[in-house]
Amino acid sequence: MNKNAIKKYAVWARRELIDRVSRKAMRYGIAPEIPADPEAGSVDGRLLSAAEKKERRALIEKVAAHGYEQTMEEAAYTWFNRFVALRFMEVNGYLPSHVRVFTNDAGEFKPQILAEAIHLDLPGLDKEKVYALKEANDEEALFRYLIIVQCNALNEILPGMFQRLEDFTELLLPDNLLREGSVIERLVKQGDAGSILEEDWRDQVQIIGWLYQYYNTEPKDKVFADLKKNIKVTKEKIPAATQLFTPDWIVRYMVENSLGRLWLEGHPNESLQGEWKYYLPEAEQEESVQKQLAEMRKESAKLKPEDIRCIDPCMGSGHILCYMFDVLVKIYEDYGYTAREAAASIVQNNLYGLDIDDRAAQLAYFAVMMKARQYDRRFFSRGIQPNVMAIEESNGLKTWAETAGDSLVSGQLTFEDDFIRMADDLIEIFQDAKEYGSLLTAPADRYDALMDFIEKAKQQAGNLLFRAWIDEVEQRILPLIRQAKWLSAKYDVVVTNPPYMGASNMSAKLSAFVKKNYPDTKSDLFACFIEKCGELVKNSGYYAMITQHAWMFLSSFEKLRQKMLKKNIVNMAHLGARAFEEIGGEVVQTTSLVLANYSNNGYNGVYAQLIEPTTQQGKEDMFLRGENRFVATQENFGKIPGSPVAYWASDMILATFENGILVDNISDVKIGMGTGKNDIFVRKWWEINHSAIDFSLKNIAQLEDSHGKYFPYNKGGEYRLWYGNLQEVLWFDEAGRNAMNSMSGHRENGGHDFYFRDGITWTFISSSNFGVRYLPHGALFDVAGSTLFTDDKNIKFILGFLSSVVCSKILSFLNPTLNYQAGNIKSLPIIRDRIDIVDKHTDDCVKISQQDWDAFETSWDFACHPIVQKALSRPHGGGKDAIFIEYMYRFVAQDFEERFTKLKANEEELNSIFIDIYGLTDELTPEVEDRDVTVSRIFDTKEEIPASMKGSNYALTKADVVKSLISYAVGCMFGRYSLDTPGLVYAGGEWDDSKYTTFLPDEDAIIPICDDEYFDDDIVGRFVEFIEAVFGKETLEENLQFIADALDGRGSSREVIRSYFLTGFYADHVKTYQKRPIYWLFDSGKKNGFKCLVYMHRYCPDTIARIRTDYVHEQQSRYRTAIESLEQARDNAATAGDKVKAGKKLAAVEAQAKELLEYEEKIHHLADQMIAIDLDDGVKHNYAIFQDVLAKIK
Repeated sequence: MNKNAIKKYAVWARRELIDRVSRKAMRYGIAPEIPADPEAGSVDGRLLSAAEKKERRALIEKVAAHGYEQTMEEAAYTWFNRFVALRFMEVNGYLPSHVRVFTNDAGEFKPQILAEAIHLDLPGLDKEKVYALKEANDEEALFRYLIIVQCNALNEILPGMFQRLEDFTELLLPDNLLREGSVIERLVKQGDAGSILEEDWRDQVQIIGWLYQYYNTEPKDKVFADLKKNIKVTKEKIPAATQLFTPDWIVRYMVENSLGRLWLEGHPNESLQGEWKYYLPEAEQEESVQKQLAEMRKESAKLKPEDIRCIDPCMGSGHILCYMFDVLVKIYEDYGYTAREAAASIVQNNLYGLDIDDRAAQLAYFAVMMKARQYDRRFFSRGIQPNVMAIEESNGLKTWAETAGDSLVSGQLTFEDDFIRMADDLIEIFQDAKEYGSLLTAPADRYDALMDFIEKAKQQAGNLLFRAWIDEVEQRILPLIRQAKWLSAKYDVVVTNPPYMGASNMSAKLSAFVKKNYPDTKSDLFACFIEKCGELVKNSGYYAMITQHAWMFLSSFEKLRQKMLKKNIVNMAHLGARAFEEIGGEVVQTTSLVLANYSNNGYNGVYAQLIEPTTQQGKEDMFLRGENRFVATQENFGKIPGSPVAYWASDMILATFENGILVDNISDVKIGMGTGKNDIFVRKWWEINHSAIDFSLKNIAQLEDSHGKYFPYNKGGEYRLWYGNLQEVLWFDEAGRNAMNSMSGHRENGGHDFYFRDGITWTFISSSNFGVRYLPHGALFDVAGSTLFTDDKNIKFILGFLSSVVCSKILSFLNPTLNYQAGNIKSLPIIRDRIDIVDKHTDDCVKISQQDWDAFETSWDFACHPIVQKALSRPHGGGKDAIFIEYMYRFVAQDFEERFTKLKANEEELNSIFIDIYGLTDELTPEVEDRDVTVSRIFDTKEEIPASMKGSNYALTKADVVKSLISYAVGCMFGRYSLDTPGLVYAGGEWDDSKYTTFLPDEDAIIPICDDEYFDDDIVGRFVEFIEAVFGKETLEENLQFIADALDGRGSSREVIRSYFLTGFYADHVKTYQKRPIYWLFDSGKKNGFKCLVYMHRYCPDTIARIRTDYVHEQQSRYRTAIESLEQARDNAATAGDKVKAGKKLAAVEAQAKELLEYEEKIHHLADQMIAIDLDDGVKHNYAIFQDVLAKIK
């Protein structure tokens, strides 16, 4: 099946049909926000027929009630569904007329219905009109007419798909359907890569399901785009937001292991079981369980096929219903029926389906009818309709209590109050029913008697108000009664793929509804449906679902787990990520399971763990091979705190929870704060005046005496072990706290008393391993940087354990999702043994990691660049004392390698210790992958990075090291660093000249970057001075060449270095400082007319004026001189080649001069304003002030 062609067509067809029906509406004077007269007899001078006037009036009313956009959308999908249905029926030979509507017998776009028009025998066909259109040679009009007649004729057998076209949808049938490129021509076109092949139409379930899913592609994209803008999902958008076509093999797994199992329990048949290849035999049970099951299953033997009631309460396009139909046919045949006999009974007795989406319900209805026709050629003549419907609302329908008012209690009426109550209850229950769908609960009641009562009440004379109310109710209550009956019934089998929608995306109405009616599962719609399906199924029945797997592990679903574990989990296909080929990434992780709605203590379930394959097909193949199968007794789940469905936990793992002390008993695990608005309160530490940060606090009591405005703030960060990820600070002085307390979203989450204490923190959301680190004293902590606090005697041991492979293994049972929650950490079992050696290794690991973290200038404890540090520790001089950067680089790389090797060895030793302590030698090995060691290694080139380090963020190259050296040099040029004083020297506050002797910082903190050395403080000239100051004059040229070689440029060493400053340095700086650069690039544009760097901590209100007068004007003067010189050179050139060369150079300089002239106007405007900046506002805000003259941050 060519899904790309199906998707391309469905997405295009939706747009095309909306456009075409909108054009038709415009022809009748109906457009957005333009009032239309419903009584008009003509539009734009064209007289309307009586039928057109009626249909136009209906269209105007529809637009007034539901809006123009929704009406056009509805008309478009109505015709889309009908075209799909007609195409399916003609390809499969299901049209009663046996005349193709869109193609001829050869499959060409030459509609047979046109050729046979005169001979057609369709109900309602006006032969005279056919003759007239034939004579007029108006094939377009004839084709449209025949489609309408054909649809009306099919209304007799398929009223759920082909409603009679006497309303506005007929009016909006698009024109020009026979043209090349029309929505029908592209539907039936064959012969190219973008075609939907005719054979694809023979796979009923697949083609209908994929067309429905892909038709919703753009509406779904819009819903998710709106969610990013905090626009909630309304009831009209729920189908688009949640629709997901269930893979065929998963449908088969669910149906065979629920419906198929129900039958086989009472009617064993190895041959039938063998036909169901996704059926999982029951696990071997203890004798006591076997006896219980045998007794219960005696009732199953009495079950007849026609007694089995099945429902899909979220049926979508009917995929599950159709496979239920196939399985039921096998069941009927096993009982002695023919397939033809079975079809009618299945439609009448066995299958039920509900959905909130009218489009989906139409397609599901059609799919079930076509499935019945597949088994029974005469099915359409039997007058049987399926039990599937879109849930309807009672909106606009008044209850009798609302209608009657005082007369209700005055005793004027003598009819049966009970039936009135029932009707009123239904009207109230189904208000906004499409918001809640099958989650609604209707009480079991005498609904058939209610219908009889309403019929009789219509015939009775009496109260006129009551008669008027009955007349209105009678027209709309039948579907309400039907859905109430279905929602109040109990079923033998419930199978569904429910909608997935988190509480944060729900509309206010839906959110309030689930909080009230599903308090234990309100976190997500799929969880609510797990609970609902359990209510729909009989005590002896089965229900099967595919859901997100979060309910198996997260604490927010613990109450749901407790309910579910009171039932037998018969089997599960634990799918993980990428079970749906249409969804990439790790976000949607799913599981499919089958539950028996009863419990047997000690029951063993079968679990297929299919997480590892990364494709839908890979998971199916693993399932069929029978790999990764586990048998688990669900009572064991309760041995683990929170009762996660950890079916793969070994006896030794379970024993650790019995033998260990929970982390919660020896520590305090605290969720961090939410500021309410990080943009206001949180900064990278390098953005602000460094002297405003207080790093010294050790507990919350010291805060009152602090003079700091900002304090370190732990926000988690990327995966890293042992130490680091400390880059943010929080505005938390008294003013900051007061401002934060006024924010509606601010939450402290119980961590206040632990602020500024040292502890153990971890990365809350990780795409890889559990990243746990030591948090030194002085910091507050964010919800993404939740922290564990304990006493000194435990902290190293716990950190060592948390960093071990044993902890990762145990965490995989507590929560294998991407989020490591505080509750998971509290539930970890600690077995204390060999404490001294664990503490020593842990301490070493922290120190090694800290050394690595502090080697980079984004650490607030950064002292000096490692290469510079090596050089400054050696004497200058010739001969053996000459300092070559290459040698320093080799020493540094060796230091990094030794750190890496030592840390890896320590981690593996800790793993060995904990594997031994926890008795997991048969399950775990101590080895650590190179890519998982989170300190840096240095390789000369990218090509030399081994496969073992691929994917690591800690594999550096020589180029990376050299670029970081250049960055440090720029910092020294600006006075941020000094060769005479370690650490950060100036980042706001008082300037101190005495701290700079060896290499003096730039006087005005403006460093030009030009394509030649035009200025005394040209950045390349200053960089050369820096290299000479650090490494000596004797080796200057060799050192510059080493740098140029590492940068991999062309030309002399100085040319390569200049090229890097012009084209590469700033992008690297922005990346290093995470889009919060401290050096700002004033940039005239792509021609490199002028560039200069400014250190934002030394920015003054007159900085831009100085850039303009001292640099830009001087550069403009140089360009004028250069242009005059180049003009003379061109004019006096001795050869044509020299003339061309001078002309090219002249054009380049003229372009630079023109660019700089325009730039000067921009900078002049800003210079005159003498703008001051407040560092507390952060880089993002301050950079935007000068965005017209600064390089864009990408």
